[in-house]
Amino acid sequence: MSKPSIVIAYHSGYGHTEVQAKAVAEGVSEAGGTAELLSVANVEAIDWELLAKADAIIFGSPTYMGSVSGPFKTFMDASSKAWSTQDWKDKLAAGFTNSASQSGDKLNSLIQMSIFAAQHGMNWVSLGLLPGNNSSEGSPEDLNRIGSYLGAMAQSNADASAEIAPPEADRKTASALGKRVTEAAIRWKN
Repeated sequence: MSKPSIVIAYHSGYGHTEVQAKAVAEGVSEAGGTAELLSVANVEAIDWELLAKADAIIFGSPTYMGSVSGPFKTFMDASSKAWSTQDWKDKLAAGFTNSASQSGDKLNSLIQMSIFAAQHGMNWVSLGLLPGNNSSEGSPEDLNRIGSYLGAMAQSNADASAEIAPPEADRKTASALGKRVTEAAIRWKN
């Protein structure tokens, strides 16, 4: 059986979400998949054929003002041709997001991505981790420390560079998402 092809289609305004995207790719590789990072910052440069050939697409965007970023929304809107020809139908999908605030209304971005995937006829893969850091024995070092179910969330202090933020726990959570989607893609292909 061939390795599943996973495209990580993301926008990153300040580098923090790109760190998350690279962590997702590490999880894909660890689980035996082929990861392709695809920045959607410039809609004119998007490789639509790469997306059409993928077994799964993992979407990533920073959360700005309670929603996906403008460039990511432009990508969503530009996907209407792929929508009309059902290029992504029955592919697996998942998502991740990052914001400066602990909440930052990141759930809204993941909901937006999951609805986008549903409109394309895709099958959404959740994070699949119990929430971390939610008891007296928990720690900010726990996987899924922010407690998301729909996708991977990360928090990067606004004044921290992408070299140090998001923190390691959020990077490992993103990697776990990549691994989960790849394992699901292997089962899906079989």
